[in-house]
Amino acid sequence: MELNHYQQQARSTARYPSVGSNPIYPTLGLCGEAGEVADKVKKVLRDGDGSFDADVRGAIMLELGDVLWYVAQLSSELGFDLDTVASANLAKLADRQQRNVIGGSGDQR
Repeated sequence: MELNHYQQQARSTARYPSVGSNPIYPTLGLCGEAGEVADKVKKVLRDGDGSFDADVRGAIMLELGDVLWYVAQLSSELGFDLDTVASANLAKLADRQQRNVIGGSGDQR
């Protein structure tokens, strides 16, 4: 699936206050869904001896879909298409790798 096609399809399901002028709602949703992913991984460590069985992997995949939905909504709210966001990210990482600063910290390295 193409990222922009996903974004358009996901946008058609957006139902939250002031769709089209509200980046705050999808930002908070993104944080919540990312937390749900982290919680499922934490429980793998706590309850599953670190084993990602098929059920856990399926549950995490669904949560990652929710993360992607909120990334798409936030991108739309800010006027970005997902292809552009993804391309910019890959370019940033390639530049860091070329300069041997892919490890480390700081956005402007």
